[in-house]
Amino acid sequence: MPIDIKKDTPQIALKKLKAREEILKQLEAIAGLGSWEIDLTTKQAIWSDESYKIYGIEKGTPVSVNTFYSVLLPEYLIEAKQLLAQALQTNKLFKFTCKVRRQDGAIRDLLIHGKVIHDVNKQPLKLIGTTQDITEFVSLKEELKHQAYHDILTGLPNRTLFQDRIKQAIAHAKRNNEKFALLFLDLDQFKKINDSLGHHIGDQVLIEASKRFKKILREEDSLARLGGDEFTIILPNIKNEKSAATVAQKILNSMNRPIEIPGHSLHISSSIGISIYPVDAQEKDDLIKYADTAMYKAKEDGRNNFQFYSADMTQNTLKKVMLENSLRAAIEEEQFCVYFQPQYRAEDEKIIGMEALVRWIHPHLGMVPPSEFIPFAEESGLIVAIDKIVMRKAIQTFGKWYKSGLNPGKLSLNLSMKQLAQNNFIIELLALIQEYDFNANWLELEVTEGEMMQNPEQSIKKLQRLSKIGIQIAIDDFGTGYSSLSYLKKLPLHKLKIDQSFVRGIPNDSDDVSITRAIIAIAKSLNLKLIAEGVETKEQKEFMLQEGCPFIQGYYYSKPLNATDMERLLHTQLNEI
Repeated sequence: MPIDIKKDTPQIALKKLKAREEILKQLEAIAGLGSWEIDLTTKQAIWSDESYKIYGIEKGTPVSVNTFYSVLLPEYLIEAKQLLAQALQTNKLFKFTCKVRRQDGAIRDLLIHGKVIHDVNKQPLKLIGTTQDITEFVSLKEELKHQAYHDILTGLPNRTLFQDRIKQAIAHAKRNNEKFALLFLDLDQFKKINDSLGHHIGDQVLIEASKRFKKILREEDSLARLGGDEFTIILPNIKNEKSAATVAQKILNSMNRPIEIPGHSLHISSSIGISIYPVDAQEKDDLIKYADTAMYKAKEDGRNNFQFYSADMTQNTLKKVMLENSLRAAIEEEQFCVYFQPQYRAEDEKIIGMEALVRWIHPHLGMVPPSEFIPFAEESGLIVAIDKIVMRKAIQTFGKWYKSGLNPGKLSLNLSMKQLAQNNFIIELLALIQEYDFNANWLELEVTEGEMMQNPEQSIKKLQRLSKIGIQIAIDDFGTGYSSLSYLKKLPLHKLKIDQSFVRGIPNDSDDVSITRAIIAIAKSLNLKLIAEGVETKEQKEFMLQEGCPFIQGYYYSKPLNATDMERLLHTQLNEI
């Protein structure tokens, strides 16, 4: 709506001017932007309607520079006056971000732009500018910043903020010649809660645990959640290690009470590792690594305890790293071979099967005992790849023996739950059976009761599928875990293996005798076959035979043999027929 003085009458021009002013008001209201000007001679100001609204002052109230200063928070006053003085000298546009307290008590964030207008003699005449309410923008910015540095679930500082705080802790301790402790902790067996009860329950456990930890700590201590169930605590300015130990024990004690969640009462413990600056290290990465190492030592020592870092732990950690690297190379190069321990029918002392056992032939160290690498392989998940190698080599060897006219009986393979849990396990097994002309009825899979009972429903479904194929299922180390007889009935079992820990004391240890007889009675009631492992003496063999366990595995008959020696033994048995 342009105004043309030559064409418009004064009335029309005034009407157009008011219309433009109205549009300007609406635009200011939409943008939350108020305009103003200040007469530098009188210090009086003219504000737009939106400016009055922004400052929370009644429209029409006389205003001046002092009106602005009166609502400005004190910490911004000096900066505001300096900016005004500079603007008068430099004639440049200035920008000022500040906070004001309105008459209603609300604090608002404002962005102010201004510029000095001069007269024809280049003397400052007035100051004009705009004020914008940016409170919502600042709040959003602060919220995004908070989210970037804090864990969404617990509200604790996250890994990023923790890294910054440990840097500050090191700088402060170094400057003041102080010690501080770093605690690295996690919740014991937390994964089982997520797997069995669901992540929504696990989240509530993490929230409750973080609340308990916070109650114990001082205001200057720093608690962070790195992710999952891993937490860190920085304890600044400690006098000695005892101070850190006291806090660590309080953390452990805080978890003694069960965590109550609707429908669940969960007993959870924690394992804690502690490193000390500057005693253990002076670099943050080393402090974190050492506290983490000490935490794993706490887990190895039975969980629900704390451990201080020591140099020996580093050596053990390095050994594990080297072992993992060596195991990965062994898997890649297939340095594993299969040994076979024969299983006999004691009545006629004939081989009725054999258990395949893995052996690691290291190119430099020679044969590595299974006790030195199997536990770590299971812990790291590498056992799945190792089991695949053993399964393929054993099935290939067994197929060759049968094809050559030998009768090795049943091939018994150890099956880890990690391997069984893989989606393609059964498909891969069937492919091996077909590739090596192997009959599924020749195969028996051994599962340990402890592993199986971690997820019994899922285990039952997969084992039932294997049973339908013709593969037999045996429970290994029976009596050493925590089997539920209700689940035992549902499993497609064919055989129980009596663990050698019970066999070892027979016939002199009355407890071992009683336990073994109970296991035999359970097997008979469930119509299952029995085999005793670890039989080393004639007395043990005769006891088993007398009690109704005719199948024997152990050094009494044979130690595990390599494929060549096992084949020679099979030929000997064949010639005796």
